[in-house]
Amino acid sequence: MDKVLKDAESRMKKSISALGDDFNGLRTGRASAALFDKIKVDYYGQSTPLSQAATISVPEARLVVIQPWDKGLLGEIERAIQKSELSVNPNNDGKVIRINIPPLTEERRKELVKVAKNQAEQCKVAIRNIRRDANEELKKIQKSGDISEDEEKRGADEIQKLTDKYVEEAGKLLETKEQEIMEV
Repeated sequence: MDKVLKDAESRMKKSISALGDDFNGLRTGRASAALFDKIKVDYYGQSTPLSQAATISVPEARLVVIQPWDKGLLGEIERAIQKSELSVNPNNDGKVIRINIPPLTEERRKELVKVAKNQAEQCKVAIRNIRRDANEELKKIQKSGDISEDEEKRGADEIQKLTDKYVEEAGKLLETKEQEIMEV
């Protein structure tokens, strides 16, 4: 039974971690190197994360500077950023790429909040699915005679507590991200 609980908690933590990663990729009004985490460039025939092909720095609140380790990648990085969903315009000066992060319009902020809410809801659904899987596993163990009915009931209660804890954590992450997005 402990194995089922530990496995469920581990999977729930991973869901929260994935939500945090998704939120890092959402553009707020501020510049952040995390915005470019999901961008991949063609690096000598390999699809490589941008962070492994260049140095990404944030010298100012609304400016990102990307300095590739190989100057031949400048055009490739520029194309990858333009194709991304970030809707930013990279400026290539032949040495580095500068990206000005424009302030978000009210309409765009509301759209981003909707995206964040959707991502948080998907995370909550994933957590509830983990609860269902864990409860089914407990029932199997109980039917095989390895644990009593009372132990199965106690395990289900523990899993519900974990579920409540991680669903609440997802809600808190969403609240924080929403404030960050709506901040002018």
